Amino acid sequence: MLFAFMNRLLPLAAATLAISAFAQQPTQQPKDLPPPVVNETVSVGYVMIPFTVLGEQNRPLTDLRGGEVNLLIDGIPVSSDMFEKSQGAPVSFTILIDGSGSMALAGKMDTAFAAIGALLAHRRPGDDFSLWLFADSEARQLVASTEHPADVTNALATIKPYGKTAFFDALASMPEHSLEGRNPTRAIILLSDGIDNASQLKRADLARLLQGVPTPIYPLGLRNPQEAVLQAHSREELSDIDVLREVAELTGGKLTLGSEPQQLALAVAELENDLRAQYLIGFSPTGKGAIKYRKITLKFAGRVRSARVRAGYLGTEPPVLAAATREKPKRERKGS
Repeated sequence: MLFAFMNRLLPLAAATLAISAFAQQPTQQPKDLPPPVVNETVSVGYVMIPFTVLGEQNRPLTDLRGGEVNLLIDGIPVSSDMFEKSQGAPVSFTILIDGSGSMALAGKMDTAFAAIGALLAHRRPGDDFSLWLFADSEARQLVASTEHPADVTNALATIKPYGKTAFFDALASMPEHSLEGRNPTRAIILLSDGIDNASQLKRADLARLLQGVPTPIYPLGLRNPQEAVLQAHSREELSDIDVLREVAELTGGKLTLGSEPQQLALAVAELENDLRAQYLIGFSPTGKGAIKYRKITLKFAGRVRSARVRAGYLGTEPPVLAAATREKPKRERKGS
C-alpha cells in the first residue's frame, strides 16, 4: 500500500522540486544569506512528510502510533489523512562524492571510499544506489540506479581527484536526481570536505533550492569534528560547515564530521538505522491562500526525545483542524 501510494506521488514530488528554488526564507538559515525572492506560481499537490523519532539513548523508536503525533503547519494544528510506518523498507541511496583536488589530501578520498563501502555492506534486499561525482563543474553520473554493489565499487576505482570544488552547483541538482531510484524511501549521501570555490550558485541560492525538498540529505563532512575549535579558520570555512548543517536540517537529515574511516562508518550505520525506522505523515493542501513556504512542526508524546523532519513545504493552506477537534497539546520536539 505504501509503495503504491508513494509511486503515485513521484510526479508531484518532481513538481515540488521544480519550484522549490523560489521558496521563502526558513525560520533558521545560515548567517549572511539575503532574503530569497518568491515567485508564487504553482502549488504542491500533496505534502508527504517522512520523519524519524528518537527515544532514550538517541535510538529510533519503531512502535510509534498515529495518536502520538500531532502535525502543525506554521504553528496551527492541521488534519492529516495518512500515517504509515516504513520500517525495514528498501531505500534508494543517491551518493554524491566530491572529486576535487583537495580530496587527495590527508586520506580524505580513502575515508570517503570506506564510508561508501560501509553503506554498501549494510544493504538489504531491494536497496538501490546511484553514484554521482563533482569537482569544478556540475555533478555527473558514474552509476545509474543499481542493486549491484560491484557497479559502485568499480566506478569508485576510476575516480582521480582534480580541480576546484563546485559544491553548491552539484548539490542543488541532487534532489531531482534522487527521484531516479525505485524505492519510496530515499536519501542523499553527500561526501565532501565542504569548501566551495567554483560554483555559479551562491549560498543563498542553495538554501532556497533545498527548501521544501522531501528527500533527506546526510552530509558526511570529511573534516575533524574538533578542527573548528583547534585551528584558526576563515569565516568562509566556518560558514560552509554551517551550510552543511543547514542542508541537513532543512531536509530532515543529519550532518556528521569525521576524518577517520571508522568515524564515518559509524555515521553510516546510524543513518541506516534512521532510514529503516521511518514514518510518513501527509495531507492535501486546500488550494486556498497564497503559495508560500510553510513551516512544519511535529508534536509528540513524552517518550519521544527528538525527531528528524524536513523544515517545511511550499504550497497553499493546509486543512486546519477545527478547534473542537484539536487534541490536547503535547510536548513539542524539534528536529535534531
